[in-house]
Amino acid sequence: MAKLSFLGILDAFTRKAPPVSKIDLKGKTVLVIGANTGIGFEAVQHFATMGPKRLILACRSQEKGEAAIQRLEKATGYNQAELWLIDLAEFASVKAFADRALKELERLDIIVLNAALGTHNYSTTKDGWESSLQVNDLSMSLLALRLLPRITETAKKFDGTPRIVVVSSGVHYWSTLEDKVIESPNAFSLLSSKEFCTPEVIGTRYTDTKLLNLFFVRALSHHLKDQSIIVNAVDPGFCYSELRREITNIRTVIFEWLFARTAEEGARQLIWASAGFPKGGLEELKGAYIYLSDVQEPADKVLGEDGRKREDKLWNDLISILKEVDPRVVDVVDQYLK
Repeated sequence: MAKLSFLGILDAFTRKAPPVSKIDLKGKTVLVIGANTGIGFEAVQHFATMGPKRLILACRSQEKGEAAIQRLEKATGYNQAELWLIDLAEFASVKAFADRALKELERLDIIVLNAALGTHNYSTTKDGWESSLQVNDLSMSLLALRLLPRITETAKKFDGTPRIVVVSSGVHYWSTLEDKVIESPNAFSLLSSKEFCTPEVIGTRYTDTKLLNLFFVRALSHHLKDQSIIVNAVDPGFCYSELRREITNIRTVIFEWLFARTAEEGARQLIWASAGFPKGGLEELKGAYIYLSDVQEPADKVLGEDGRKREDKLWNDLISILKEVDPRVVDVVDQYLK
């Protein structure tokens, strides 16, 4: 699988972040997961300046979420933001969140699936899954699928093009996810097992979860019956982030000091994926990987005939798991996907 060269990495890190895209969000509903800090919070600040009717900050902590709401109003004057609680490490929380959204939201125009977990230590959730695999992939995918009914209804009722934006990363180029994993009876079950998750495997888990994000985005885009819905993956770039709170080695600290962008600069990419318009038209954004306000070619592993075979296998593995986690996924697959 092709990987970025060292010079390519330096070029990507040192290029100036494009300015933020701006559109009129009057009357629309925007949902941002992981919105109380970092690029998530910076993104909601940008969205707030565009005047959405409803702006939902989805956070795990009531206290931190309320503080974010107050900071947002102070910074932008926007006083309609809503705090909704969700914990991606608990399927029950994801299902409850989706139930509430389907009940209370008339429309859902933009979803930014931003929350992610980066760790070098093996741990499992209450549901028995390896923590970062559940947070970064399984729960994120479950939420996107459960919200499809409202997103599809929004596209039809309001004649729009809703967007589902998954925050991925350029580290997906470095994933060493082997075909023997994908070809196993269920790739996600194997990736989660304690026997498979050696220290070496867990050390590269974050890169693997970001590659899985790309596969999910491309598969969901391919399977949607309503092709007016845009699903894409965005790389915010190397930014100052709480994701690396477990990483303390001096090389990473120096690299961050030299090359990291601000969270606000990273958030501009989330906004472009949510609201930007490529020169070639909106079709370019479907299943796309976005970086620096442009559609980029993702890792070779997701491309071509072999990439589509991997995509199909991972999609089938994912759906088989999520149907067990939440039987309502069965209806979503039957009604809204092909």
